[in-house]
Order: sequence, then structure tokens, then C-alpha cells
Amino acid sequence: MPAGGFVVGDGQKAYPGKLTPFVLFTCIVAAMGGLIFGYDIGISGGVTSMPSFLRRFFPSVYRKQQEDASTNQYCQYDSPTLTLFTSSLYLAALISSLVASTVTRKFGRRLSMLFGGILFCAGALVNGFAKHVWMLIVGRILLGFGIGFANQSVPLYLSEMAPYKYRGALNIGFQLSITIGILVAEVLNYFFAKIKGGWGWRLSLGGAVVPALIITLGSLVLPDTPNSMIERGQHEEAKTKLRRIRGVDDVSQEFDDLVAASKESQSIEHPWGNLLRRKYRPHLTMAIMIPLFQQLTGINVIMFYAPVLFNTIGFTTDASLMSAVVTGSVNVAATLVSIYGVDRWGRRFLFLEGGTQMLICQAVVAACIGAKFGVDGTPGELPKWYAIVVVTFICIYVAGFAWSWGPLGWLVPSEIFPLEIRSAAQSITVSVNMIFTFIIAQIFLTMLCHLKFGLFLVFAFFVVVMSIFIYIFLPETKGIPIEEMGQVWRSHWYWSRFVEDGEYGNGVEMGKNQGTKHV
Repeated sequence: MPAGGFVVGDGQKAYPGKLTPFVLFTCIVAAMGGLIFGYDIGISGGVTSMPSFLRRFFPSVYRKQQEDASTNQYCQYDSPTLTLFTSSLYLAALISSLVASTVTRKFGRRLSMLFGGILFCAGALVNGFAKHVWMLIVGRILLGFGIGFANQSVPLYLSEMAPYKYRGALNIGFQLSITIGILVAEVLNYFFAKIKGGWGWRLSLGGAVVPALIITLGSLVLPDTPNSMIERGQHEEAKTKLRRIRGVDDVSQEFDDLVAASKESQSIEHPWGNLLRRKYRPHLTMAIMIPLFQQLTGINVIMFYAPVLFNTIGFTTDASLMSAVVTGSVNVAATLVSIYGVDRWGRRFLFLEGGTQMLICQAVVAACIGAKFGVDGTPGELPKWYAIVVVTFICIYVAGFAWSWGPLGWLVPSEIFPLEIRSAAQSITVSVNMIFTFIIAQIFLTMLCHLKFGLFLVFAFFVVVMSIFIYIFLPETKGIPIEEMGQVWRSHWYWSRFVEDGEYGNGVEMGKNQGTKHV
């Protein structure tokens, strides 16, 4: 059987294979790596709105919140130490993702997942037993190391294991796990905050051990991807594994393309330096701009600080935590919509529709907060209808993100990189994501204090910019085998000048001199 896949209709390959129970199970288990990231996002904002937690570790914030009625509502949580507690994790994740690139490339995706689970578990234990602020920070750093390893390896694992027809839906399982982790954390925060004695925050922080154990044990039972096995010279094992994953006996077409991609990969001594080559300009651009824009949507304003934000706009502690649970539920439900539609409607459609939806909601929320708070942050008595309007539009905003920029921010970068730069490029994606998550988490409360309701308009501006970027520069990647992705750049009006015919751009020069069969 000649190498190269079948070419159908528009010149795209169609490798034989189906969605087997085995690959479905492995992708579900691997996707649970997102639980640790989601749990942390949901838990951090919740505990920072618990009076007992603030009183113990951040007394200055507690005094402004509880004792000083004259404090501007926009500024009651403005504390560099409090924001360092949240944002230190993402700086650690940035650093560890760079190390994870080497581990993922040389030792496989599973080992990176295992390291991620162990480090996150250690951080959860330190935080759960913390008695001083420095212990909280150390615990957050360990959590960040774990997230860096998991976020670097899990999206790659899912994109490599999934049949190309279902790659979008299975990869978004990672984002679904993130949203489930957020929701679980917010529900737990709501109930733990009611524990008498004010020690419920310990259960919230220490509870991170559970998702950490899930990814740790899961990494021990998962098989490695055929791509990773071939990359490490295990060709026969990889072919056997590929047959089981695809559910067909004849996988020679896809296998030969993977081997060719691996040979190209082995010729690259310095994958980091190779990223700067002209033919990888589109890949590097997307590896930087997509995660950058994902953070500039303003979603972390909602997800990190949802309870804090709702408390700031006048809700009681219980009401703010419950509102966060509502937004978390919307987040999960909307991610299911993305799983259903991403391989039907395409990536570009979801990006653009979600951007439009978020833009409208941010403008409305800014108007609502501005009308009631003005610039002095003293809203007076807040009517019930006001709270309902704010929560409703925040939920619509979260839904727009959850079926567009949330999952696609991880999916698209993980599926466009050729094998020879895949680990390094994914580390760039994670690093950019984490450094801007760190920056926004560190400065958000200060920005809220100074920009007031205008902060939402700042993020709305970036939503406009990133939607224009997607419309102009991102080609559709739906339904294209991962090792044949180079064709989308060669046929793009702008990127074709960088990825010319004769350059692989995807690790393998597909369909040329490989006996490709046209049907």
C-alpha cells in the first residue's frame, strides 16, 4: 500500500479509522488533566472572598471590606499581596512549561502529565495546611509547576490521539474539564464558607488534592501516543498502538506519514531556534497571538474574581458565591455546545460569533456598573433587578467565551504545529497564556480601583481587535489531519508567502512523490 492518505473532494486527506471505545476512554482520562487548572481558577477567587481567610492572611483587605464603610467599592480588594497569592501560580506555570517541553519531547506526553499531577498534589497539601502567607505563596508556586506540565502535554496528547474528524470535540474535552473543575470549586466554596469556625477555606485549598490524584493515576494507565512513540524510535509498538486507536488493520498510510514527520523532526537539533525559521512564521504567530488574545478577553476578571466581583457590586458573600456557581454552570453547559459544534461549524465561525457576543455583553455590564456606581464607587441601595441584569449578561458573556475562545484557545494551537516543533511551540502557547494570566491577575484589582467600570471597556476593545485578527489571519482547520496541516498555510492569501510549495510546513510533504491515491 503506498504511503499518503486518500485525497477527497477539496484535496484533503482522509485516513481510515473510526472513533473507538479505546480512544474515547483514553481521551476522556487525559482530558481530566484540565481539572487541576479549572479547580484552581474556581477556588482562588472563592477563598479570597471568605472573611475568615482574609482576616487570617490579609487583614488590611479584611478591614477595608468589613470595617471601613467609606472605602470605595472599586478599591476594597486592592492589595498587592492578595493578588500575588493568585498570580504567583501563573508565573510558576510559565517557567515549568518551558521545562515540560523537553520532557514531553524526549520522554513522552504521559510523563509530563505525571509530573503535573504530583507537583499539583504537593502544592494543594501545602496550601491546605498553610499558617503563614509565605506558605500560601509556596503552595501556589507548586500548583503552578503542576499546571505548566499538564497544560503543555494534555492538549498535545488529545490532538495526537483523536481521529482527525473528531479532533476538535475530543480536544475540547480538556476545556470541558477546566470548566467542570471551576464549577466544582465554586460549589465547594459556597458550602465550605458556611462551616462554623471559619476554617472552610482549608478544605477548599486542600481539596485540590483530588483532581491532582486523578491526573496522576490517569497518567499511569494511559498509553503514549503513536506520534510520541515514533519520535522516540518505538516504530513497531507505535504501529500496533495506531491499529488499536484507529480500529482498523491497515494504518500504513497514516503510519508512514507519521514516520516521515518524525524523520524530519529528528533532523532538527534545536527546535526552539527552528521556530524562528521563515516557514514557521504562521505557526509562531498563532502560538503567541491566540493565547495572548484569549487572556485579553477579560475572562479571568470573571473566573478568578467572580465572588470578589459580585461582592464588589453589592452582593453579600453568600450571594456572590452563589452567583459564581451560576456562571460556572453556564460555563460547563456552553462548553458542551462547543464540543457539539466545533467539527460541524468550524473554528472560525465559533471564534467570530463568540467575540461578537462577548463584546456586546461587556458593553452592557460596563454601562450597568457605571450607571449605579459612577466613578466614586458608592452605589447606595441596589435593587434586585439590577443584580439580575448584571448576572444575566455576565452569564451570556461567559457562554460566548466557553464555546469560542475558551476551548479554541487550546485546540487550534495544539493542532497546527508540525511534529518537529510541536513540543516547543506548545510551550510557547502555554507560556504566553500563563504570563498574561499572571499579569492580568496581578494588576486586575488595581485596574478596577483606578479604571472603575471602564475596565470592561478596555477588554471590549481587545475583543474587537482579536476578532479582526481571526477574520483576516486564521485559516479554517476543521477536518484536516494533524500531519497535513501545512496545506492550510500554503493556500492562505497571506501565509502562503512564508510557507511556499516545496517547503513542508507540517513535517511531511504530503501528496507529492508518495503515490497518493485520488478518489
